[in-house]
Amino acid sequence: MPSVTSDVPPPLAATASSGLKIAVAGGFGVGKTTFVGAISEIAPLRTEAEMTRASIGVDDVAATPTKTTTTVAFDFGRISLDDQLVLYLFGAPGQERFEFLWQRLFTGALGAVVLVDTRRIEASHASLDRVEAAGLPFVVAHNVFDDEDTVFGLDAIHESLALSPDIPVMRCDARDRTSVRDVLVRTLNHVRQAAALHTSASQ
Repeated sequence: MPSVTSDVPPPLAATASSGLKIAVAGGFGVGKTTFVGAISEIAPLRTEAEMTRASIGVDDVAATPTKTTTTVAFDFGRISLDDQLVLYLFGAPGQERFEFLWQRLFTGALGAVVLVDTRRIEASHASLDRVEAAGLPFVVAHNVFDDEDTVFGLDAIHESLALSPDIPVMRCDARDRTSVRDVLVRTLNHVRQAAALHTSASQ
């Protein structure tokens, strides 16, 4: 007898008792919505709106000419790490005009992923500034687009963003579940290491 599949999102396990919050930040059109959607075990909550003529000259779509929507509040996804632990992902809007939302989205987060598009790396600076101001440990993930003429080395990305030596930088394909999983694993490990260093320094 063939198996029956359901589109109903899996419920949280009755034993789920702890939640971890990770913010996903980055510039406009860098792939945050795709990143959250690729890994979420539920249909992600998206607050996307159609881009209108009012965005002309405001949102730079030169590197993403086919983009027709933009996040105007946040993206939300969920992953059950085990029977007790659940990871919640909050994707922040990329445009600086929505920065009034960023502080709320970062509140309660243990850490962050900052996605970077090296075709317009300067678009990541505002997000990096906000994440650092919030005091969140974070990982930088270079989301590699198919039409990139040059793929910069990770050291070059690290240097161009003037990151502290302890900030990890890695490659990412925001469309690929395994790639996104690897970024999140690295982020959680980095959060744990940062917490251990903080505890050690305070003793």
